[in-house]
Order: sequence, then structure tokens, then C-alpha cells
Amino acid sequence: MVEIGYALSSEEHGPKDLVQFARRAEEVGFTYAFISDHYHPWIDKQGHSPFVWSTLGGIAQATTRLRVGTGVTCPIMRVHPAIVAHAAATVACMMPGRFMLGVGTGEALNEHITGERWPSYEERSEMLEEAVTIIRKLWQGGMQSYDGLHYTVDNARVYDLPDPLPPINVAAAGSQGAELAARIGDGLVNYSPDAKISEIFDANSSQRKPKFVQLNVCWAEDEAEARRTAHAICPTVGLPGELGQQLPMPAHYEQAITLVTEDKIAEAIVCGPDPTRHIAQIRKYIEAGYDHIHVDQVGPDQEGFFRFYEKEILPKFR
Repeated sequence: MVEIGYALSSEEHGPKDLVQFARRAEEVGFTYAFISDHYHPWIDKQGHSPFVWSTLGGIAQATTRLRVGTGVTCPIMRVHPAIVAHAAATVACMMPGRFMLGVGTGEALNEHITGERWPSYEERSEMLEEAVTIIRKLWQGGMQSYDGLHYTVDNARVYDLPDPLPPINVAAAGSQGAELAARIGDGLVNYSPDAKISEIFDANSSQRKPKFVQLNVCWAEDEAEARRTAHAICPTVGLPGELGQQLPMPAHYEQAITLVTEDKIAEAIVCGPDPTRHIAQIRKYIEAGYDHIHVDQVGPDQEGFFRFYEKEILPKFR
């Protein structure tokens, strides 16, 4: 069975709009949503980046059924894992049984702001494992201390703990990350339908766990318009390799995307009003092994997208 979710892009929308979009996603039949946790947008044209934990408080009050997760939070530099444990527990108390904490090793774009050096992936993975250990330890309740290689926690207690505790989903884009996610996580998060990552995660998991993946689309009544919008607003999906993790400033991404053509973006983002193309792409993601697919509508026309998916797409996967 597959679940279709909705991606709340904190880079494209302000906090009030994100709360409203979460409410609409619930109304039209999406079963869950992931919200990005950034300090900066990828490029200035996107124009937003509200504080995710404040926005989640609003979403908790505006929805009643929608499950919501961070997609994903980096608990290793910008925010100490003890603070993430506190924030996530509070949000989960506000939406009992509906919150999921997603974590990952982050991007320099958001994590360099405190002036710390940007570690290698291997070190960040080590930090992430330690961070998840701290979060789970604090969620046990009572006074807790921790003295590790990367972090110290000195007599901290999270007083407001939800019941049940939220699952922790771990992002992975490579084989090492997939193995780590299987070992420390309750689910996998990916941003491309990589069947190999899904297989490695399953092979290293002791039980069946959910696998989440983001699908980028740009619905519009005119396909040419959709292609132009996708290229203008979300060109970073066309960048190769590890650039997405290494560049520290939106200006650097703006320099890099000059190499990304509209045709390249149209290969990565489903553009236009043809429901068969949207359905085919979702099925491709399912065939790659993912059972939770959250759809990111690129551009300002979220309401048109909601009506389209409510009528043409969601009924096909119920």
C-alpha cells in the first residue's frame, strides 16, 4: 500500500501560507506532509525560509488528521540535538500521534551560519548517529546527561513528552547513509527514487520500515508555462553530485544553476496538466520500493494543484 503526501516548501512560501496549505492538503485527501527545515532558501528567487518549529505549531492547530514530519531537520550543528529533542517533543504533544521527526546530515547552505567548519560526510554521519542517541535518551524522560565525542548534555530533562513518541526517519542518498538509516532510524527519507538505496535500507533493517521519497511536480494548465516556472523557481534539482550539500550561499547556487537548462529541469520535474504523466511518475517511485511519496508542487499555484490532485490523482491510489 502506498500513501501520497504533500511537500510543504519552506523555501517558496511564508509561514502563514504553509499553515494554510497544510490545512488544504488535509481537506483534499493527502494523508501526510513533510515540511523542509532550512535557514536559507536555495536561491533568492524562492524568497522564504521561516523557522520550522514555529510553523509546525500553527499547522498543529489548523489540522486534525494530517500526519506531519520534518523533511528533514539537521540536528548536528545549527541546532544542538538536545534542543531538537525538546522542540520535536513539544510539537508531538500538540498533534498526538501525528508528528514524525525527520533528520539528516544537512547542507552547508544552512549549517555554516554559526561559523563552525563544515565537516566531511563521514564526520557528519558520526555526529548524526550521536545526535539521534541523545534525542532518544532525552525522550526516555527524567534527568539525562551525555558525554560523547561531539556533544555534551548536562542534566537535561524534557518535561513535556508525547504519547506515543514520534518516529525518527533518517535521510539517505548513498549506501552508507542507507545503512545508517536502517540502523538508527524508524524510516528512510530520500529525495530521488533510487531503488538501490531502498534495497540497502531494507536489507539492513530488522523489520519492515516506511520509506519516504519526494516527487517534484509543477502543475499548470499550460505545460510550457509549467516548464518555465519549474526552471525559474526550482533549478537546483538539476545540479549533479554533492553540490547540494557543499555550497554555502544562495548566491553560489545561483551561479551554479546557470548551467541547468529548462529541458534538464523538465526531465526531473513532472510539468503540466496531463494526469497520466503524474500517475506514471508516482508508479515509477512505487516500483523503486518507496511506499510514501510526498509531492512538491513548484510555484505559486498551490490551489490549482490541490484541485487537480483531488480530482485526477489521489483517487487512483486509494
